[in-house]
Amino acid sequence: MPDAPPLDLSGDVRALTAALVDVESVSGDEKALADAVEAALAPLPHLAVVRDGDAVVARTELGRSERVVIAGHIDTVPLAGNLPSRVDGDLLYGCGTSDMKSGVAVALKLAAGVPEPSRDVTYVFYDCEEVEAVRNGLARLARTRPELLAGDFAVLMEPTGGEIEGGCQGTLRAQVVIRGRRAHSARSWYGVNAVHGAEPVLARLNAYQAREPVVDGLAYHEGLNAVGIAGGVAGNVIPDECVVTVNHRFAPDRSVEQAQDHVREVFDGYEVRFTDAAPGARPGLTDPVAAAFVGAIGGTPRAKLGWTDVARFSGLGIPAVNYGPGDPNLAHQQDEYVSLAQIADCERRMIAWLGTPTA
Repeated sequence: MPDAPPLDLSGDVRALTAALVDVESVSGDEKALADAVEAALAPLPHLAVVRDGDAVVARTELGRSERVVIAGHIDTVPLAGNLPSRVDGDLLYGCGTSDMKSGVAVALKLAAGVPEPSRDVTYVFYDCEEVEAVRNGLARLARTRPELLAGDFAVLMEPTGGEIEGGCQGTLRAQVVIRGRRAHSARSWYGVNAVHGAEPVLARLNAYQAREPVVDGLAYHEGLNAVGIAGGVAGNVIPDECVVTVNHRFAPDRSVEQAQDHVREVFDGYEVRFTDAAPGARPGLTDPVAAAFVGAIGGTPRAKLGWTDVARFSGLGIPAVNYGPGDPNLAHQQDEYVSLAQIADCERRMIAWLGTPTA
């Protein structure tokens, strides 16, 4: 891919968003954008810049009493004929406008335009968030360079519609296995049809009453749903196995192990095989640094109904929230867009939080 044009961090945040969107950066192909981000930040005398693969970390070293981390991923899902970006009234359309190059633009503007923030700041621009966890750039940093992520509080600039979303749900996937006995379909009564045997499993799912716990003052809504079903041997064979794959989204007051125990309880009597899981993250809004952020940004925090990389910060012992421009419901859509006014408002609120030195 050709080099990206230089990024102008002195201009308007809305124009910077468009410039970022127009640099194609599908997961695994972020080098051009990472190069542009590094080139824009490296000359700034108030920042120490480190490159790790296609992740760029920039840090102030002002000796403040607190350090906060502001993070955003620079990759997008595959294109759907939605580049280059275009403006229609107050809306900027294009791949990654909402998820999450508008948030990245705000972070870049802060990095360049607030040289003496009230708290020391670590800016993290990372790769491969939209693909399997083993490739996630933030996970790589947490595993190999955790000192670069150290801080008292973190803001992940995921699209939240300009509202603070605390913590995140955990997620797991499991296979519920129904056993039967093979037979020729012409003499089906000699067998036991495992696909037919899925009915009680689906009935349990249809009757399931999801918890709606309040965690650290925020209301979460759990879910347990079938996301796949597989069974069958051949067109003339009664199947001896059927597998219903379920996805459980659980509130952060439960560990992965507790969530797995709950799924086993729901499907008592069946073989349950867990295929993957990720813990949630408690909101942590009672932490003084987090409370100061909420006071500066304003609004009423709500629970994050989904899994995000705030869980990685939580795993490092760092309270974290999601906050950024863009509607999360538009993420990954062909007609993805972001409100230009919302980008500017997010920048203004973040400057209000960081802009006045206290030490």
